[in-house]
Amino acid sequence: MSAREEILRRIRGATRDIKVKDPVADVAVDWVYGQPTPLDDVVDTFIENIEDYKARITRSEASSTGQAIVDALDELGATTVLVPDGIDAGWVAALEAGGKTIVRDTALSHYELSDTDAVLTGARVAAADSGTICLDHDDTQGRRALTLVPDRHVCVVREDQVVSDIPEALIRLKPAVEARRPITWISGGSATSDIELDRVEGVHGPRQLFVVLEA
Repeated sequence: MSAREEILRRIRGATRDIKVKDPVADVAVDWVYGQPTPLDDVVDTFIENIEDYKARITRSEASSTGQAIVDALDELGATTVLVPDGIDAGWVAALEAGGKTIVRDTALSHYELSDTDAVLTGARVAAADSGTICLDHDDTQGRRALTLVPDRHVCVVREDQVVSDIPEALIRLKPAVEARRPITWISGGSATSDIELDRVEGVHGPRQLFVVLEA
């Protein structure tokens, strides 16, 4: 008996009690995918997990978001700020009043992006239980390189954009996926460890993350 025949003999013996001929017959499954994960407080959980990543976060009323952004940039030591075209005009005015130099993306090279102190963006959705922020790169976020190359990222997230978990967040990301736009997932500042487990920051994206959570 060949090895092949022996293997088939064992398979037939192991499956002797299986009477259904169609191996891909449908089996009823009670899916709960995309349903909210029960949390005591979604926003508080999000804040706690952002802080666990050693990122900074501040809360702001909508009328004060512009000043909160300026304060965040001051804390990060940033004077030049990359601003996507769709950013709120009121925020831009606050940046100008705060003495920040606004840089627009005119197909800037990676070197030019790297020379900018920080980038300011909005967000699409955030998952509280992992502290993850998702960007789908609409005009409030700009192209993907803008959020990967500069060393500091100030991201404005509205409280109504915070959901319980990643499966629930994916529901809000569906239009971007269907439109084949890139999705960027941010969980704190970029950090990795080498083979000797030495932590290195800023390898795969901004080294510092500052979240402005808008009520």
